[in-house]
Amino acid sequence: MRRLPRILPLAALLAALLTSSVTADPAPATGATPGWSWPRVAPRVVAPYLQPPHRYGPGHRGLDVAGEGDAVTAPADGVVAFAGTVVDRGVLTLDHGDGWVSSFEPVVSDLHPGEPVRRGQVVATVQTGGHAPPGTLHLGARLHGEYVNPLLLLGGVPRAVLLPCC
Repeated sequence: MRRLPRILPLAALLAALLTSSVTADPAPATGATPGWSWPRVAPRVVAPYLQPPHRYGPGHRGLDVAGEGDAVTAPADGVVAFAGTVVDRGVLTLDHGDGWVSSFEPVVSDLHPGEPVRRGQVVATVQTGGHAPPGTLHLGARLHGEYVNPLLLLGGVPRAVLLPCC
């Protein structure tokens, strides 16, 4: 029997966004709504999030972000969950509590698992490697292990516009 992938219902995601401690901070000066702050100065999304058709399907489970300088900052308060090399690139993963996790690659970081971080603190430096174009940062976001579009937390998801039919 084929098992269908677990999909996080939209209502559960919205409820988590509204009740999570991740959304408790005021909006940063970059214009994002309450939630995470951008991990780069003057961010520009160069590759958008593309939801895979199923858990193991092809897609782009994050954003590739260009910006000024090489510094990467924590999008919210948290604790370092992982800092090291995965395959051919440096990866940093932060646990923000309430099931929220952010990940960054390719980066190099002096932090170690268990170290606390504060929103806006420099946590890593952008390197080269992986699939991201040189000079860009791949930002991933997960809620209870399921990838979500980081723009939901950064205030960058545009409002839907209904078009007239016919």
